[in-house]
Amino acid sequence: MDLSHAALLLAAGLAAGTVNAVAGGGSLITFPAMIAVGLPPVPANVSNSVAVFPGYVASVAGSRQDLPRPRALATLVPTTIVGTIIGALLLLATPARAFELVVPFLVLGATAVLAFQDPLRRLVGHPRDLSPRQRTVAVQTMVALGAVYGGYFGAALGVMLVAGLALVLDATLARVSAIKNLLSAVVGLTTLVVFALFGPVNWAAVAVVAPATLIGGYAGARLVRRLPPVVLKTMIVVFGTTIGLYLLYRALN
Repeated sequence: MDLSHAALLLAAGLAAGTVNAVAGGGSLITFPAMIAVGLPPVPANVSNSVAVFPGYVASVAGSRQDLPRPRALATLVPTTIVGTIIGALLLLATPARAFELVVPFLVLGATAVLAFQDPLRRLVGHPRDLSPRQRTVAVQTMVALGAVYGGYFGAALGVMLVAGLALVLDATLARVSAIKNLLSAVVGLTTLVVFALFGPVNWAAVAVVAPATLIGGYAGARLVRRLPPVVLKTMIVVFGTTIGLYLLYRALN
C-alpha cells in the first residue's frame, strides 16, 4: 500500500465514521475506497465491515446520554448477535449477486418508512397503543431483520435500523439514533469476530481506516445531539434515498 492509497483510506474512514453516526451509509464511502486501492469485492466488503467497527463504538460513546437504561437494551443484544451471524454466514456461503439486486429496494423501502413514519403509524397503530407483548415482538423483529442485513452487507445499516425502530418505538429520534449506534456496534463486533476467523480480511487496510472511523464516529454522534429532529430526519431520508439509488444503479450496471 503506497502513501496515496493510505491517504484515500484515511479520508474515507473519517468521513464514513461521521456519516454512520449521523445517518448510516458510511460503508458506501469506505467500500469503494477499498475497491479503488485494489482489493477484490469480497475482501473489500469483509475488510470494510471490520474497519468501521471502532467508529460505531465511538458513536455509542458520543450518544450515551440519549441511551435508555441498560436493562431495556439487554434483550436486544442476543437478537442482534444471532441475526448478524446469520447474515455474515450468508455472505461467506452464497453468491452476492442476488442480494445485491434486493439491497437497493430494502434501503429505499426503509427510507420511505422513515419519511412517512406518521401516516404509517396511523395505519398500523402507534407504539403506545400496542400491548407490551406486541411492542416487544415488533422491536425484536425489526432488530433481527436489521442485524441480518448488517451481517450480510452493512451499508446503510443505520438507515435500516433508524427507520424500523422509529416505527415501533415511542421515543425521540435522538434516542432512536443512540440505540441504532449501540446495535450497530454489536453488529460490528460480531462481524469482526466472524470475519476475523473465517473471512479474507486485509488487515493493512483495516489498520488505516479503523482509527479514522473512531474520530469521525465520535464527532458525528455529538453533532446528532445538536440537530433539531426535523433536520436529523431530513438528513437521514436524503442519505437513504441517495444510497438506495446509488446501489440500484451499481446493481443494474
